[in-house]
Amino acid sequence: MSNSESTGQASSPLRIGVIGCGAIAQRRHICEAAANKNAKIVALCDINLDRAKEIAAKYGVANTYADYKDLLKNEKLDLVVVATPNALHAEQTIAALQAGNHVLVEKPMATTLADADAMIAAADKAGKKLMVGMNQRLMPAHVKAKKILDSGVLGKVLNFETSFKHGGPDGWSVDGAKSWFFKKPLAAMGVCGDLGVHKVDLINYLLGQRITSVTGFIGTLSKKLPGATSLIEVDDTAFLTVKTEGGAIGAVDISWTHYGHAEDNGTTIYCENGVIEMGRHPDYTVVVHHGDGTKEFHKTGAASTNTSQKSSGVIDSFIDAIQNGREPLITGRDGKRALGVILAAFEAAASGRTSQLTE
Repeated sequence: MSNSESTGQASSPLRIGVIGCGAIAQRRHICEAAANKNAKIVALCDINLDRAKEIAAKYGVANTYADYKDLLKNEKLDLVVVATPNALHAEQTIAALQAGNHVLVEKPMATTLADADAMIAAADKAGKKLMVGMNQRLMPAHVKAKKILDSGVLGKVLNFETSFKHGGPDGWSVDGAKSWFFKKPLAAMGVCGDLGVHKVDLINYLLGQRITSVTGFIGTLSKKLPGATSLIEVDDTAFLTVKTEGGAIGAVDISWTHYGHAEDNGTTIYCENGVIEMGRHPDYTVVVHHGDGTKEFHKTGAASTNTSQKSSGVIDSFIDAIQNGREPLITGRDGKRALGVILAAFEAAASGRTSQLTE
């Protein structure tokens, strides 16, 4: 029995390999895995080998690679983190699963539904767990709001608005304006893949309802690379209108063009018996407005932002699921569902019609 499976006894630390050592790996996955007593990072991989070596030296990681295939071939691992450009997720995830590893893949999990299906099938065939790094579900404010909504005190959800807006990856990516985020062959999509999947997955989670239809506008309105005269190759702004299987109607407002203003990562949900707000108040992360005029104010801990990093809880949650034989909090099927909404949104924006989702 692998040390990644629960035996009812104390488990050995999971041996972790990380593919991709960019900003999200450095600011979230690597540092959080290093801080987890049930994990040991044994290898890092990045096409920029000097970068991998620099980070390895910082965390005392023994081995570094420029090619992920060499990492999978040479290392005995339990868990692989895939934190590379979007277009590489499927190939690398499937290879890691076939090599006998559990996989945590960054969002969006893939760039097509066919690839998402292939990743899920590979995990099922290998008997390994697949988790997608859509960390909004784990944010303290959202965990608290989920409990309140599930309690039924606010009644049926009627409509909602959720936003995620900042100045773009050029402000935080390790490669700045040269980031792969702006290169369509590697990214496939822009702000919708970066921020949009987070928010549609959050709505699916908070409401416990699937988004079943989407329409809206997606555009490239402002973002240019330094010295360039033309706009970037991928979308920088989107405003989507969605409807859930329970009939709730809402707006998803996302952008990389939120210049000169603090990051906006807030959500408001309107219900039969009141309203619940997350990330909208300067002092309280969750505010509940009851129909009788009374209010509740909750401090749940600050959310992580591009300028103020907090533990996301993603790797900790996944390690716990592996060692205790539980399903990951954000499964491959959850990742596919969120990706499906975004891909349907592109179809809707191109056609000017509403796209329907069947799963």
